[in-house]
Amino acid sequence: MSQNAIHSVAFKTNVANAKQIKERDSIRVKHVQAGHQPHGPAARHHKHHEPCGPSGSVTCIPVTNASVTYLADVCMGDNSKACNLLIDTGSSNTWVKKECYKPTSASTDTREKFSIQYGQGATSGTIYKDTVTMGSLVIKDQLIGVADNATDMDNIDGILGIGPCCLTEGTTSDNTPIPTVTDNCLNQRLIANACIGIYYEPTATDNDSNGKTGCLSFGGPDISKCTSEINYVPITKTDPACKYWGIDQSICYNGNEIMANCAGIADTGTTMCMLPESTFQTYKEEVGAKLDPNTGLLTVTQKQFECMQDMCFKIGGKEYKLTPDAQTWPRSQNENLGVPKNAICLIFASMGQMENKGLDFINGYTFLQRFYSVYDTGNMQVGFATTKHTTSTSNQV
Repeated sequence: MSQNAIHSVAFKTNVANAKQIKERDSIRVKHVQAGHQPHGPAARHHKHHEPCGPSGSVTCIPVTNASVTYLADVCMGDNSKACNLLIDTGSSNTWVKKECYKPTSASTDTREKFSIQYGQGATSGTIYKDTVTMGSLVIKDQLIGVADNATDMDNIDGILGIGPCCLTEGTTSDNTPIPTVTDNCLNQRLIANACIGIYYEPTATDNDSNGKTGCLSFGGPDISKCTSEINYVPITKTDPACKYWGIDQSICYNGNEIMANCAGIADTGTTMCMLPESTFQTYKEEVGAKLDPNTGLLTVTQKQFECMQDMCFKIGGKEYKLTPDAQTWPRSQNENLGVPKNAICLIFASMGQMENKGLDFINGYTFLQRFYSVYDTGNMQVGFATTKHTTSTSNQV
């Protein structure tokens, strides 16, 4: 197996209505703030935080941009057709809808039941043991969920959970944790490090489905995608953010701090950038934005957009800037979002009134698509680097 190969496939675009996006993200906020499932990765936190190296076994898996989130092609059971699984750093179970899964003579029905609540959306069914193939990775004896029921899970075949293993506790009838695909890759010596790197290319035009790609790398980061060094920070110790890929950060806009240092998470399963209510209101006033009554999204005029400044996220002593363009939705997607053709919509939403609860922000995919992110299970740390898309101006062309 060529463990250093990087595979790419074309994007498929599937944009949800903006109101649905905001509603789903708000429900997900409540779910993660409740700390589901209540077992944090601190138990596996190593004392030393050494960066997972790019050397050794690094396998990159192509990902598909669904304009709301990203999907990976994963084969399991009868491999005649790949399943489109949503990549989720905020959960750790891997499962597929029953109609998308055809067991083979080598598949094992464990008769163990599973049930997962995602905030908006839930799934339940039976645990199978099977071979899972992602690009050049062939993972044997992986425990996967085969869902008899999957509510509010349209346009995906299932979920590829790449969060900490502890998040699988409480999802099965015997309450034992399930080794993740990353765990099994490491145990089977398919990769050298329990580490995942994620690279996205922002969705900009309706034609992105014909060419744009992203890369999900197992075993370490693909440094060829980075335009800066990767800055690693340990998982936050603040509960409940420590139960996920939690980090501490502060935010400045136009040179002024609008969010003091606090704990939150990096989460590919959340679409928007979710801010504390007070930060959201300050930002709204700074840019002069108004709430669109139909979608709940912040909007600005062309003149206001031209006056917008960089928004600086300070993580581990490093600044990661969202340019004015990066703070907006692609204008080419306005029709799909359900807003006027010339509207300029912003990517931020409020976490609600619950502040200082230990999980005060979520850096969703609209943030993550502008940076390279690394999720290092072995050292319990998260890393970020800039990419060629960090400062691109493709959204408002």
